[in-house]
Order: sequence, then structure tokens, then C-alpha cells
Amino acid sequence: MAKNNETLDILKIFQREIKKVESTLEQIDEFYSRDLRWMDRFSDRIAEFGGSWKFIIGFMGVILAWLVLNTIIFVTKPIDPFPFILLNLLLSMLAALQAPVILMAQNRAAKRDQARVELDLEKDLRDLHIDQSTHTMLVGLKKDVGEIKKKLNLK
Repeated sequence: MAKNNETLDILKIFQREIKKVESTLEQIDEFYSRDLRWMDRFSDRIAEFGGSWKFIIGFMGVILAWLVLNTIIFVTKPIDPFPFILLNLLLSMLAALQAPVILMAQNRAAKRDQARVELDLEKDLRDLHIDQSTHTMLVGLKKDVGEIKKKLNLK
């Protein structure tokens, strides 16, 4: 009966540790999202949208529409005649603004990920201590079984 109590105690310890880690992960996410200014949240949304297929397909549609308008529809008086200097200017401005906004979002994500990595390392160290204790127990059990076999004259 004592072994069952020990097993239940160990299971309770594992459950408590799992809940602690889950709680810590939630706290990390909450910590990094709690103090975000509206600009930070906005840059996160821009980064999320700017790295999506919706953006790529929509952007290609806008460029294609621009080219069609200026080469086929407005043949006599195009808004931006070939070689599309105004389009190039708009694309350059978009890239100049979008890149730093996406980098800001990535920097915040990197800080949050670093905290999670440190938590993961802490968990790995605890696991190593548990493995070391388990190994020590198994070596002791092996030694005890060997002594019992000797006393019973078994090989």
C-alpha cells in the first residue's frame, strides 16, 4: 500500500509541475501582450497581414490593375505612363515603411520566444535531475537484486 501512495504522490508532483509550466507560459504571453501600445498592436497586425497570401495576391492584383489602367484603358492620357515611375515610387515607399514595421513586430516576437526558450531550458534541467535520481534508484535496485540472488544462490 505504501508504494501506491508513493506513486500517487509522484503523479501529483508531476501534475503540479505541469500546471506550473502552463501557468508560466500564459504569464509570459500576458506579460508581452499587456504593455503593448496601439502602435505595437498595429505593427503586429501589419506584419501578420504583410506576410500572408491575401496580401501577396491582393498586391499582385493592384499592380496588374495599375498596369492595365495605364497601358490599355488610359491610352491617350495615362496617369503613369511606361516605365511607371509613379508605381515605382509607391512601391519604394511601401517597402520603406513596411520593412521597419515588420522588424518591430519580429523583435517583440523574438523577445517573447527567448523567454519561452529559457523556460524550456529550465524544464530540461529539472528533467535531467529527475533522470539522474531515477538512474540512481535503478542502480541501487540492480545492486539489491544482485545481493538477493547471491543469498538465494541464483544466477
